[in-house]
Amino acid sequence: MAKEAFTNKNIYDTVRRNIKKYRQAKGMTQQELADASEFSHGYIREIESIHMGSTFSLDAVEKIANGLGIHFKLLFEENDNKQ
Repeated sequence: MAKEAFTNKNIYDTVRRNIKKYRQAKGMTQQELADASEFSHGYIREIESIHMGSTFSLDAVEKIANGLGIHFKLLFEENDNKQ
C-alpha cells in the first residue's frame, strides 16, 4: 500500500490540536473547558499536551466536543496548521 490514511498517533495528535484550537477560538481556558466537559483541569491539560500517550477515549472526545459546543467530527478534521 502506498499511503496510509492515519496512524493511531496521527489521529490522537489531530484531535488534541483541534481541541486546543477550538478552545482558544472560543476564548475558553483549560479550566473552563474542564468544567464544561466535567473533567479535571489536569486531564484537559494532559489531553492537549503532545507528551500524553494515546489514552483518551471517544467518550472523552465527545464530552469535550459538547463542552466546546461543537460537532464531534470537527475534532477529527486535519488542517495544515500544526501546533
